[in-house]
Amino acid sequence: MVETRTLSLAEIEEIALRALVTAGTAEENARPLARATAETEADGVASHGLAYIPIYCEHVQCGKVDGQARPALDHPRPGALVADAATGFAHPAIEMGFEALIPLAREQGIAALAVRNSYNCGVLGIHTRRLAEAGLVGLGFTNAPASIAPSGGSKPVVGTNPFSVAVPGPDGTPAILIDQSASTIAKSEVMKHAREGRPIPVGWALDAEGNPTTDPEVGLRGSMAPSGGYKGVGVALLVEVMAAALSGATLGIHASPFSGTKGGPPRTGQFFIAIDPEATSGGAFAERIGDLVAAIRGQEGAHLPGDGRRAARAGAEREGVPVSVATLERIAAITGG
Repeated sequence: MVETRTLSLAEIEEIALRALVTAGTAEENARPLARATAETEADGVASHGLAYIPIYCEHVQCGKVDGQARPALDHPRPGALVADAATGFAHPAIEMGFEALIPLAREQGIAALAVRNSYNCGVLGIHTRRLAEAGLVGLGFTNAPASIAPSGGSKPVVGTNPFSVAVPGPDGTPAILIDQSASTIAKSEVMKHAREGRPIPVGWALDAEGNPTTDPEVGLRGSMAPSGGYKGVGVALLVEVMAAALSGATLGIHASPFSGTKGGPPRTGQFFIAIDPEATSGGAFAERIGDLVAAIRGQEGAHLPGDGRRAARAGAEREGVPVSVATLERIAAITGG
């Protein structure tokens, strides 16, 4: 049984911030990543929370991420923004971009933000959620190093490539929050099983010949299983077009891995679209979403995408989050206490 210690969200953010700064990250770059780490733990996605902080720190120290990077924002067309993360963390570049994207979408009805020369942006829904909280429909895409093979092939060409859709609700939180990868399971979950020496379920990953495997190490050397077979490959290709080709970022086939220290900065990308529903719905958006949500909630046992995270966050805000002691010890080794 995994030993845990319960921490408040503020404590989680402070632990993450201290480790990132100790590793060589500028505080202004570390702060949005630390805040997102706490939110990720609150949402119950522990694989992307504090467990990732030692990896982030290692990548700052080896040069895979420039902790001192200064992102830059360009506004090349009326509805288009481009943020260059300068091989730094994605989070400060996204935060800078959103400060311009949100008012621009409200002014024009729709606007887009492309982020290039970036890195793993963590849980994509953390970012699209912010757009929904601002009253906008948020769509997000992020590409990753290649880990999914094409239909009929065995060599990875696209990453797990998540997409997210966040729909604003009447209470200032998302009424619907879809956040899913193109693979059956996030690669980080397979990596977590490998670190813990545990087998993975059949259907999570494939070996180098394209056969199912329960060995996470074999799966990491092979490919991730696409969700829904060829349909998952289609989703991954869609995200690759949006997050890499449209943003001017590096394709997954050329990006260095998010794990390990080899290969230099991955230079992957993100793409966000923010839409003001009042610009197109004729004032009927809230009613339509309300009807849709009610039709789902009215069925016994049915739930909406995002319900699990919503419940986890509410509990975390009241009671804190149980965090693996082993993870805390790895982080303490970075900070010296």
